[in-house]
Amino acid sequence: MNIDVKRPRQEMVAVAPTPQRLTDILAALAAGADRPVRVAAIRDALGDRSFAALLVLFAAFNLLPLPPGSTLIFGIPLMLISAQMALGYDTVWLPQRLLDKEIAPDTFRNCVARMNPWLCRLQDVVKPRHWPFCTQAVDRWIGLLAFLLAVVVFLPIPLGNWLPAFSIATLGIALSERDGLLLAGGVGIAILAAGVICLVVGSAGVLASTMFGIHW
Repeated sequence: MNIDVKRPRQEMVAVAPTPQRLTDILAALAAGADRPVRVAAIRDALGDRSFAALLVLFAAFNLLPLPPGSTLIFGIPLMLISAQMALGYDTVWLPQRLLDKEIAPDTFRNCVARMNPWLCRLQDVVKPRHWPFCTQAVDRWIGLLAFLLAVVVFLPIPLGNWLPAFSIATLGIALSERDGLLLAGGVGIAILAAGVICLVVGSAGVLASTMFGIHW
């Protein structure tokens, strides 16, 4: 007599592929940059990544010593992305005129070569920890703070755009990984940046009043 033994059915569990790291995407773009790189190509390479990844990318570009006028390419996207984030948008929209902007291949490769090492160090350190929020509303507050910082990055304030850009990059990484310690660091850098900007603007006002006899 044959006994039909039912064996437990082994279910196939689909494992989602590990998403590419931001540094790997940038390195691939730089390696294939044999012609000017359009902002649209960078956006497309990031695919459906979050607002946070785009904040990190464009903020990191603003940390580099780039030719005059570069903030028109990298500062405006920061303001647009952070504003949409603050308003609660689900997807990122950038105007076609901005997407058509091009970066010289040598400039792009140099930017990635300078930017990727410190991005790699940050990516190796951050992790989900001490995240003090339980709702997505915090994304909008971080977007609002990033927007205020992005406006400063865009303005031609001497010595005024590096710290705000660094703060935005830190906030973006903290948001993407839900790292509360890094978030606190990003907010601290934003406060420091505000102090430096007030000092620079105040010093410029005092200098102008001394040189031109302007009394407030």
